[in-house]
Amino acid sequence: MATEPGTYALEPPDARLTIRTSRRGAASKAGHDLLIEVQTWGATVQIAPDPAQSVFELNADSRSFKVLEGTGGVKPLGEKDKHGIVQTVNDEILKGTAITFRSTAVRPDGDGRFHVTGDLEIVNGINLIAFDIAISDDLRLTGSATVKQTEWGIKPYTALFGALKLADEVQVAVEGALKPGS
Repeated sequence: MATEPGTYALEPPDARLTIRTSRRGAASKAGHDLLIEVQTWGATVQIAPDPAQSVFELNADSRSFKVLEGTGGVKPLGEKDKHGIVQTVNDEILKGTAITFRSTAVRPDGDGRFHVTGDLEIVNGINLIAFDIAISDDLRLTGSATVKQTEWGIKPYTALFGALKLADEVQVAVEGALKPGS
């Protein structure tokens, strides 16, 4: 059964938007791979009678990041460390700017799967990105994308004089229950 045409909302608390980072460099064992949750965001999914005419949109507040966990590293990641990471993201990397996405092309791949291409705006840079989304019969949406920071003019974070580096690619995932909207 295909998702009925209409407008659907996807947002907390019925959905999650997460970012996974990984580390590189000679001192990578000192750092942590992070799982970050975006706490303030919302998405709209407009399923058209012709699924290729569907529209996917997302808006996220980059100031609403919360570090959920840090794996690896020499010592466990404490609450003060997590707060410091969020502060660095806000002050030095994303600078409190909004993150937006709007699809420009949707290819239905059958069985509730879509290949979505669109414009992703981060820190005042807009680039095309493509990813896959699946919508199950019970209106659960799942999707993920790889975002290469340098394509948006973001220099991946470094520490220890460059010996510890955040990998350029971060994994963004969304999952949750679609709710019929207006």
